Amino acid sequence: MDTAGVFGQAYCPRLIDPVVRDALVAAGAVLIEGARACGKTMTGLHAASSYVFVDDAAAQQMRSVAPQSLLDGASPRLVDEWQLAPELWNLVRRRVDASADKGLFILTGSAVPADDVTRHTGAGRLLRLRQRTMTWCEKDSAVSARQGAVSLAGLFEGERPRGVPDAGMGLDEVLRLILKPGFPGMLSLDARAAQRLMLGYLDEVARLDLPRLVDMRRDPAVIGRLLASIARNVASEVSYATLTADVRGLAPGITAETISSYVDALERLFVVERQPVWTPALRSRARLRTSDKWHLADPALAATALAATPASLLHDLNAAGLLFESAVVHDLRVLGAPLGADIRHFRDSNGHEIDAVLALPDGRWAAVEVKLSGLQVPTGAASLNKAVDQIDQGLTGPPAFRLVVTGTGQAFGLDDGTITCPLAALRP
Repeated sequence: MDTAGVFGQAYCPRLIDPVVRDALVAAGAVLIEGARACGKTMTGLHAASSYVFVDDAAAQQMRSVAPQSLLDGASPRLVDEWQLAPELWNLVRRRVDASADKGLFILTGSAVPADDVTRHTGAGRLLRLRQRTMTWCEKDSAVSARQGAVSLAGLFEGERPRGVPDAGMGLDEVLRLILKPGFPGMLSLDARAAQRLMLGYLDEVARLDLPRLVDMRRDPAVIGRLLASIARNVASEVSYATLTADVRGLAPGITAETISSYVDALERLFVVERQPVWTPALRSRARLRTSDKWHLADPALAATALAATPASLLHDLNAAGLLFESAVVHDLRVLGAPLGADIRHFRDSNGHEIDAVLALPDGRWAAVEVKLSGLQVPTGAASLNKAVDQIDQGLTGPPAFRLVVTGTGQAFGLDDGTITCPLAALRP
């Protein structure tokens, strides 16, 4: 469907588009979930032949007298913000059951309803897709036009990059991209205006969105402090106890159980996302660490929660490195979606770690180390190789590839077989 005719805006192609098309061929309905303003409605509308916006006043009136009629229209029919009328879940399920056709509905939503709303499973009828904010190659024209792209799918098939005579980008450009939001509606804004909108985004999460999901008896400032704590520990293993200690300055009596419930609600809003631990068998007697890592929906959102600027990050490269690692994990999730890649992390009690493990449904896996500077590639490769050596590859098989993703630097293969490339060069 022509999005310009509905919203007055031409559609900006997204990397999730072919994933949506494939899902519509396979299933009767497709559910696209993700954080508010990440582009779900436009993506769904682009793939749809008709639509209904459930939050529209006319749709709400029709819902009260004839909810079935909301589903009437050419297929695929977009049902936007379906969770505002949760009874539509079962109505869609029944429509799909009654038809042999595929691609009947596209549902979009920015919050996960309580489990009892979807107690009747959509298994065999519906596919869930996660839409995230824009990757570096989607949100920046200079990155998308970059020569020497490295395909993630190609790496799993054995392709290896050749040295590319591209000088790459400087650290100042890397920091600019970390701070540039991946929300489509903010792309045309200057840095100051975008930061104001992201501050407003975080404020609305605390004041409006979260209280709809949990019983909030606290000042919204407590949620703001929690989001800032998660941002400060982004791409790191952090416990609920640590988050609770950070928040107690505003809420002295708050418990770790309450913080856990708030984080769970933030996950249901897709504002925060956990990076689970990978637990392969080890060759040594070391113990596996079992703590998840945490990320905000967009790396620039985490930077905003920390009041980060290019100047402050330049003087705190450790913080810049963690935000960059979060950007890499974010983009790997989007780029790996067509492959069904699960993005995890690995760490043992001896300190060996892998920043991102890409695990495919067919059992193949890959190990990724993240370094802000291309000058750190030798160190990153050595660390990655040591970590990979701890894993019992007789059970997991060897990694399909070992990759050091950098901010600055070029794409090439090292003599030990490790590959390196800048994030700006990565593609699906």
